[in-house]
Amino acid sequence: MPFCPYCKKKITMSKAFCSDDCKENYFHLVSIQVPKPFISRLYTFHNESEREIEIIKYSKLHNMKLDLLRKKVYSAATKAGFIDGVSNKNTSLQSTYGG
Repeated sequence: MPFCPYCKKKITMSKAFCSDDCKENYFHLVSIQVPKPFISRLYTFHNESEREIEIIKYSKLHNMKLDLLRKKVYSAATKAGFIDGVSNKNTSLQSTYGG
């Protein structure tokens, strides 16, 4: 049995995603691009609350889903070495996105 690429639930062979929401979220997440200078600025110059405000502004400016943008930012910050992936309070995002 294969797994849903977004939520990792078991699904039947005839399906690609377990639901329409997973399909929509998966392709939206893939389409989100967060520039490295934005990540660098977030984690170099801003504290946690300022970071959240900047992410919300970026989400509204580019018309993105906030929760998916948070996952993408968290993943990019982990890859860039700004966070280690374990100490952050959003550790559930790591297992959801696989980053």
